Amino acid sequence: MLSTVTSLHLPPLNHTDSHTHRPNSQNLTTHLLHNFSSPIELKQLHAHLIKTNTPLTSLPLTRIAFVCSLNPSFCYAQKIFKHLENPEILAWNSCLKAFAEGNDPIDAVMLFYQLQSFHVLPDSFTLSFVLKACTRLLDVSNGRVLHGYVEKLGFQSNLFLINMILNLYALCGEVRDARLLFDKMSQRDVVTWNIMMTQLVKRGDIKEAYDLFSRMPERSVRSWTLMISGFVQCGKPKEAISLFLEMEETGVRPNEVTVVAVLAACADLGDLGLGRRIHEYSNQSGFSRNVRISNTLIEMYVKCGFLEDACTVFDGMKERTVVSWSAMIAGLAMHGQAEEALRLFSRMIQIGMDPNDVTFVGLLHACSHIGFVDQGREFFTSMTNDYGIVPRIEHYGCMVDLLSRAGLLQEAYEFITNMPIKPNSVVWGALLGGCKVHRNIELAEEATKHLSELDPLNDGYYVVLSNIYAEAQRWEDTARVRKLMRDRGVKKTPGWSSITVDGVIHEFVAGDEAHPQAQEIFQMWEKLVEKMKLKGYVPNTSVVLLDMEEDQKEKFLYRHSEKLALVFGLMNTGPGTPIRIMKNLRVCEDCHAAFKLISAIVNRKIVVRDRNRFHCFKDGSCSCRDFW
Repeated sequence: MLSTVTSLHLPPLNHTDSHTHRPNSQNLTTHLLHNFSSPIELKQLHAHLIKTNTPLTSLPLTRIAFVCSLNPSFCYAQKIFKHLENPEILAWNSCLKAFAEGNDPIDAVMLFYQLQSFHVLPDSFTLSFVLKACTRLLDVSNGRVLHGYVEKLGFQSNLFLINMILNLYALCGEVRDARLLFDKMSQRDVVTWNIMMTQLVKRGDIKEAYDLFSRMPERSVRSWTLMISGFVQCGKPKEAISLFLEMEETGVRPNEVTVVAVLAACADLGDLGLGRRIHEYSNQSGFSRNVRISNTLIEMYVKCGFLEDACTVFDGMKERTVVSWSAMIAGLAMHGQAEEALRLFSRMIQIGMDPNDVTFVGLLHACSHIGFVDQGREFFTSMTNDYGIVPRIEHYGCMVDLLSRAGLLQEAYEFITNMPIKPNSVVWGALLGGCKVHRNIELAEEATKHLSELDPLNDGYYVVLSNIYAEAQRWEDTARVRKLMRDRGVKKTPGWSSITVDGVIHEFVAGDEAHPQAQEIFQMWEKLVEKMKLKGYVPNTSVVLLDMEEDQKEKFLYRHSEKLALVFGLMNTGPGTPIRIMKNLRVCEDCHAAFKLISAIVNRKIVVRDRNRFHCFKDGSCSCRDFW
């Protein structure tokens, strides 16, 4: 405790004025009053005041409290305080506040108990300072004791104190106690509601959080932002955007945290229109220097398929963090510009910015998409040897993906079996994807065996294995996999694609005949097929996992959701307008081949964001090395 007060070496009491060569009692008193730092020096000062008939009211009470707290001189300080009119708790409160906000908040708790042992009556400020210390320490045990004092001393109506206790319970994971206290509170303010909502959102209980939000008598911008962020975190971007639009209608202005949350929702949904509007609002509100907003803007533009805009944001940043560089590297890799991603990494290293684990995920993805196996191996080794980064499961997954894409399936399998951490479904799924491309049935069966244990209800893995059997015309095995799916209650995820035209999102499912323009779409598709066949297009019916006649397979193939969305876009946008499609599953081989041809036939840029990455089709080619 004494270390918190500046050490002082006092001059001798016979100190003389340098000009008069006589003792200067006033200067000495002033010096002592403001510089004593130990109980001994305090006693010197006390004696000096008595000797010079200086009143004790000139003593700095807060300094006395600091010097005498948490040591045997506590009683001495109390004796001094009792000779003065001011309540001694005022001096101790100053001390408690400093301890609670300092480097050792436990000192505030210790001083509180010392005050109680000497029967010093606390007031509401005393309790608030010690509660602050308990909150910083996440000390729920002493928090409960303080809660008892609040009840005992009649401070139940002090909403500030009750909110502090509520927050402490919630932060310490005592949600049941927090909810019990919340329900018993006779009065609540917006802070009370926000405390409960914050913890429910952190626990992922978005339904209960929204129930509280709906019941709030008044809401602050923090209340709205909490719920919007909560919906984004739990994978409900539509609900997040809907709530944001409702917030706008009430006239509440978004703050910088709100902007980040809404941009993240726009990124997940691919809602470029709202994303651009929020970007404009951010600039008008003076948020352009907020690095977190700029980083989220990069992610939003990347995920909406507008890589150029992401680059513009990145280039315009006055300050960049490792998150900024990592987001841009990942965005370039996702859009098939792997070599540019690697060049950007070189720039990052040249300016002295150290990469983090996320940077290496982007780099490994880039190497995977461009087929740079050796460079990928080098990055994987470098992250540990050069930067001390311990590989996470994502990095192992990237390496398996890299090796599998390159056809090094046996090496990928051995890599998995030698991993120091247990491989998850993503790792085995990467191997399975490689087995499909390179038609390795044996390893595909091995990967599926592990996947059926790790992620038994994920239909995607069963579909891939079925596809592998179908391409090999092993229809009995295909049927066996489909039966296994039925027996286990696994349902195939319906494929859907969406396209935004004039600000309106249009969604299509495979075989969709419900759309008002369905017949026109089918007719235009037939015309496109004729032109494609003249350029060598042959429908890849192997992706149809059904044992049926070839013409029926073609019809089934032509009704894939991304094809319907593409034709709708061609019909309802002007010549030369880029087409941008969002798909929830991977683009199949046939759609990938068809879109390359169509981009040249209609002279349009076609951007498709599927579950894995972006495909940018232009002039008969795709930005990705392969469809996978």
